[in-house]
Amino acid sequence: MFSNYIGSVLRNYCINCKKFYDANYVFESKGIPKCYCGGIIKPDVVLYEEGLNDSILTNSINAIINADMLIVAGTSLTVYPASGLINYYLGNKLVLINRDATSFDYKANLVINESLGNVFENI
Repeated sequence: MFSNYIGSVLRNYCINCKKFYDANYVFESKGIPKCYCGGIIKPDVVLYEEGLNDSILTNSINAIINADMLIVAGTSLTVYPASGLINYYLGNKLVLINRDATSFDYKANLVINESLGNVFENI
């Protein structure tokens, strides 16, 4: 929404005036966190059923198209449109890391069916 960065629940903003708030403000709020302007404060992430930002989506597609290798980790690849981004990858070094099998495993050059915690412990 604001720039080309990864979202975070540690960054929060007012849906009306766009003022940013840190996580402590949200955690210490009683009920739904509200801005001084009266707007609701939400985490700086895409929540379920929210649309993806067009410029971030376009930049993501371009990065995936031009990637030499694509590693997709910790997702069942079932929530669209994000899961459909894998279809833009044109290379031959696709790695899928997920505890359970996905419907995209057949496209991968390497599938690791393990939890991310176990995978990163062994790297």
